[in-house]
Amino acid sequence: MTIQLFAFAFLSPPIVLGLLLFSIIFAGYAQYRVSSAYGKNVRIPSRGRITGREAAEAVMARAGIRDVEIVQTPGHLTDHYDPTHKRLVLSTENYQGTSLAALGVAAHEAGHAIQHKVGYSMLQTRMALVPITQITSRILPFVIVGAFFFRGFGGIMLDVGIVCYAVLTLFHLVTLPVEFDASRRAKAELAGLGIIAPEERKGVSETLNAAALTYVAAFLSSLINLLWLVSARRN
Repeated sequence: MTIQLFAFAFLSPPIVLGLLLFSIIFAGYAQYRVSSAYGKNVRIPSRGRITGREAAEAVMARAGIRDVEIVQTPGHLTDHYDPTHKRLVLSTENYQGTSLAALGVAAHEAGHAIQHKVGYSMLQTRMALVPITQITSRILPFVIVGAFFFRGFGGIMLDVGIVCYAVLTLFHLVTLPVEFDASRRAKAELAGLGIIAPEERKGVSETLNAAALTYVAAFLSSLINLLWLVSARRN
């Protein structure tokens, strides 16, 4: 909703409007794919009956990682890896679950821990961008309000908005290889450790590939809004 409100605060060329509409549709499609793929594969138990926690632990142990804490948290798909505190956080359904979806998500987060250990450059870059991205995210709502209520400062608001979306676009761009690489590592490790059978790889891949679309959607939304504001600034 934030994207649409900020975009419509200014007149924009039809082509950019079409791109914005495409990004909204694509984002909806990505969310649908995630819900569909996860909902399907969370109901398929793995043959080994290994929990997500055990899978993450096994993947990290194989990489020689023994200083990362694995904890569970409430919520749906709240899974993430916290490099600052070396903590791998899994939602309850994936921490305790033995489904193909749970194994895929858990191994994916373990993939981030491996990236951290080996010093994967794109993860380090994303970590460096986190502080400024957080600041930008806090500023953006005020820019939106200012765009509507203080039209006289439109040029300033546009400039600030362009900077904000440039930072967000860069962050989402860097996030893409980080997430794709983590999924690649997850699939390879699950298969290499024998945690999943060959016929189970499809369910894991389906879950992780669908999740990847959400990161692509976030990047497209930021990029298109950036182009929109740059176009408005020139007119």
